[in-house]
Amino acid sequence: MEHIIQKLRTPFLVMLHDISMIPLAWIGAYWMRFNLGPIPPQMLSHALTLLPWVMLVQTATFYYFRLYRGVWRFASLPDFLQIGKAVIVGTALVTLGCFAYDRLESLPRSVPFIYAALLPILIGGPRLLYRDWKDRASRPSNRKRALVVGAGRAGEILIRDLLSDTTSKYHPVVLADDDPRKQGREIHGIRVAGGCRKIPRIVKKFRIDTILLAIPSASDRQMRRIIELSERAGVSFLTLPSPKEIVSHPVSGKDLRRVSIEDLLGRKPGQLDWAAIHDHLYGKTLMVTGGGGSIGSELCRQLASLAPQRLIIFDSCEYNLFRIEKVLQREFPRLQIVPLLGNITDPDTVRHALETHRPHTVFHAAAYKHVPLLENQSRQAVHNNILGTQTMAEAAIAAGVDEFVLISTDKAVNPGNVMGATKRAAEMICQSLNELGKTRFVIVRFGNVLDSAGSVVPLFREQIRAGGPVTVTHEAITRYFMTIPEACQLIMLAAAVGKGGEIFVLDMGEPIRIRYLAEQMIRLSGKRPGIDIEIEYIGLRPGEKLHEELFHQEEQLSRTPYAKLRLAHPRACDRRIIANIVAKMALACQRYDEEQLQILLHTLVPEFHHPTEDSSNDHKVASGNRTV
Repeated sequence: MEHIIQKLRTPFLVMLHDISMIPLAWIGAYWMRFNLGPIPPQMLSHALTLLPWVMLVQTATFYYFRLYRGVWRFASLPDFLQIGKAVIVGTALVTLGCFAYDRLESLPRSVPFIYAALLPILIGGPRLLYRDWKDRASRPSNRKRALVVGAGRAGEILIRDLLSDTTSKYHPVVLADDDPRKQGREIHGIRVAGGCRKIPRIVKKFRIDTILLAIPSASDRQMRRIIELSERAGVSFLTLPSPKEIVSHPVSGKDLRRVSIEDLLGRKPGQLDWAAIHDHLYGKTLMVTGGGGSIGSELCRQLASLAPQRLIIFDSCEYNLFRIEKVLQREFPRLQIVPLLGNITDPDTVRHALETHRPHTVFHAAAYKHVPLLENQSRQAVHNNILGTQTMAEAAIAAGVDEFVLISTDKAVNPGNVMGATKRAAEMICQSLNELGKTRFVIVRFGNVLDSAGSVVPLFREQIRAGGPVTVTHEAITRYFMTIPEACQLIMLAAAVGKGGEIFVLDMGEPIRIRYLAEQMIRLSGKRPGIDIEIEYIGLRPGEKLHEELFHQEEQLSRTPYAKLRLAHPRACDRRIIANIVAKMALACQRYDEEQLQILLHTLVPEFHHPTEDSSNDHKVASGNRTV
């Protein structure tokens, strides 16, 4: 019973407060009309005569617009809009009533306007003060003082959310932004104190505990600069996710997370023609070989989002196939998914899969890719990466596949290892088969993808978790990096715009020193490189180059209409010579003749060479890299 009384009492008190403000506003309007001086007795008498009518009409509008339902503790813009509507409608009705009564002879013309301006202040002001008092009273005393970097839309939303969320651990104190037009201004009472270069000074001046990065659209280069400045300030920092990560809801304080290495190396957005991608792949039967792997599984997810008629996932690993099938069934329950367990080197399995399901497009992602592991196992590398690609490509032609997309690697350019040489050979096979049937062969070449299985990022993460040391092969070694989702998007774009026979090169941006990668991953884990966790240089591994390149000197690189997609004009490939060498490779694989395979690999890919650690081979390579 007491609970019910309490519920009834609160709206009653709210209504009583609002009604009591009506006479104050009405008499106050007369008082202001006469310049805050004494109201003439006759005018005061008219005002008091009209007051019951004013209170009746205004109370009715308050009830109609349900002002009593608003909770003062959470008063916000919609509540003040309702107050404004109620006052305007009430004032209009009062004025009409006075006009009908005596043609406004007893009502000064300015009084209704002053009343309409004064009443919302008297009604809304206490609500605003009460909310501010409750917010201050409910804030934990141990909230961390925060510097918000970014005075754009995301920064404004974040500050508003943090100020209204009494459970938040962070209290925004000051802003930083590089836009000179915003510096010195305020957002929700929080001042933009300067540009990002002043972050260490701002942290010290305002006694900041945490830096909150509200720049979700920042490029990887901008993020690296801001992170370095934040590290120099010596306090912890968090970030909002990129737009690619948040698609279903606006950013808020709950989205803040620790900065990851992907934020530093893979945030620069590319311009994608999603309409072309959708039109090209929508409603078709698509097949992904190696669909359970790091790139293949992400490619399957993105293809599934385009609503194909059927998605065929072909993989030799039973567990990977099972895992991606379950993920896709959960995320895309209406999609027809066909998981096929098989090996690309098995002609019967490949032929049966293609002839049974008749895919329009095949994305060939299946390959062995671990460089040091394959150096002494050239037979397995050739058998899978070369003969497996030939098996898939020839079966695609026989089955009338419209398009075959080979996913290649920067290691195929001037290869310095068996893995790279086999991928270059796979490129040559696809190029040589392009004019043989109706199947269009498109090649997509790119560098390292962040967090792919067996790559350096998960290795470093594991070493940091174990307390170090973090092992880097060479102090000067560099690599190109791209996130797996972005690489897959560009693969689909290349498939949509490719005519057949092209080699598309993904613009990977600037090469990153692996040493820098290791240092940043250690710092992002909350540790100090060289102090808490050591970095150990172990020397280049077999077949490893200091620097990779994305195109050969004889491949004329040209731009496309898409920012991150380049076109490398392919070198001439004689189909008969390639077929002859590949046939000999098949025989050598049957005999496990590693020595003969090495000879044949060098014959097929004459630029294949093994780098040495102290070679400056890569001066020529590095100059080529900067062109891309």
